[in-house]
Amino acid sequence: MEKEFRMYIAGEWVNSLDGEFYEDLNPFTGEVFGRVVSGKRADARRAVEAASHALPQWSGMLPGERQALFLKAAEILEKKQNEIVSVLADETGCTFGFAMFQTMFTPGLLREAAAQVHQVSGEIIPADLPGAFHMAIRQPVGVVAGIAPWNAPLILSLRSICLPIAYGNTAVLKPSTESAVAGGIVIAEVFHEAGFPKGVLNLVTNGPGRSSEIGDEFIENPAVRRINLTGSTAVGRNLAEKAGRHLKRVALELGGQNPLIILADADIDNAVNAAAFGGFLHQGQICMSTRRIVVAEAVSKEFTEKFVQKVSTFKVGDPKEPDTLIGPLINRIQLEEVKKSVEAAVREGAKILCGGKSEGLCYYPTVLANVKRGSSFASEETFGPVVSIFEVKDEEEAVAVANDTRYGLSAAVFTRDLQKGLSMAERIESGIVHINDQTVHDEPQVPFGGVKDSGWGRFGGKAALEEFTELRWISMQRTPRQYPF
Repeated sequence: MEKEFRMYIAGEWVNSLDGEFYEDLNPFTGEVFGRVVSGKRADARRAVEAASHALPQWSGMLPGERQALFLKAAEILEKKQNEIVSVLADETGCTFGFAMFQTMFTPGLLREAAAQVHQVSGEIIPADLPGAFHMAIRQPVGVVAGIAPWNAPLILSLRSICLPIAYGNTAVLKPSTESAVAGGIVIAEVFHEAGFPKGVLNLVTNGPGRSSEIGDEFIENPAVRRINLTGSTAVGRNLAEKAGRHLKRVALELGGQNPLIILADADIDNAVNAAAFGGFLHQGQICMSTRRIVVAEAVSKEFTEKFVQKVSTFKVGDPKEPDTLIGPLINRIQLEEVKKSVEAAVREGAKILCGGKSEGLCYYPTVLANVKRGSSFASEETFGPVVSIFEVKDEEEAVAVANDTRYGLSAAVFTRDLQKGLSMAERIESGIVHINDQTVHDEPQVPFGGVKDSGWGRFGGKAALEEFTELRWISMQRTPRQYPF
């Protein structure tokens, strides 16, 4: 019998009000990984109520007390590493390397949250009134809803609620249907074992087709004061439009068509290794994945030959085998989308240098050349192990190609001239630019987020204070004020 997983509301593991479950599948074997509670809008409402009820106690707790809980949670998460690595492989098709990356990254998120509890500070503001004292203070916003995707579920689910809770807010987490355990159950288990008070973190899971009604509850429920989403641009736009009607702030990390520029003076071997990692980690199913390699014509031949040779050797198959580099895509729908995208590019003149085939849900690492600028493939996001190579004459053309998309999440520039790299980074329309590193990089303390259709708002570090606290002005008259009438 398959294992059953329940929601976590008000400190209890509970069924949905109607008792429904759905089957969560292993994308590599096609077998049922587990049966998960399928929550509905009414379940989301009771999760919000639990978070709202817990808010006064949690926001009034001493920062040091909150800090101790986050540090304990980090230790618990580290102890569960082997268990979580197995869950990530079985539920999401995550290879051993990327699963290890997620389990090593996330304790740092919890420890950054522990550090941030003492960063919620204000300031004294000079007053232009006699006897007046002005101050600005930061306070929790209230209940925060986090909506997380399946592609890096442990990281992105924890990121959606970690710092908000550290600042004194309470939270409701809605993980993806495809990763309810790795992106939800596991995190709730850690918080529960660490001893967080009941209702501080609440978890609502839902079956296929139910995500929008959960999101609508978050948008329309007045107790929810902030929503953050990591997902596709289409979903983010729909959420932002609905939230706007309720004057509700959202933080969005959306899609990317991320360029990696290689200039003529770059260390080519370093660039090859970086591009291979950035393009094919987790089958290219990362918002920051390198999608376009923009390479100077002087080194294009050398780079392309070495790059194709390297990625052609990647082992494709069972994600539970430690040396597998390319596992399955998350589901059949995603596989078909990748196939259609590549086929469309080929019809428009693109040439497949390697890959372009699939086995089961595994799509082989694919490199395309001669992709037409301005085409859908060149400007839209293909969420899979597919990379295109563009040859350019100089730095100006490289920047133009990099900016030739509606997205702006992450970018990279390889050059031995760091001054030149910095100059280009300032002109690239992207929320993140790495010089001599690939596009897939994040750290808990940095301001992570995109521009253009890659979203708005910032996750991580002190920048998260702007998203998940309210800045308020308080004045005090120490002597009676003189009024004109």
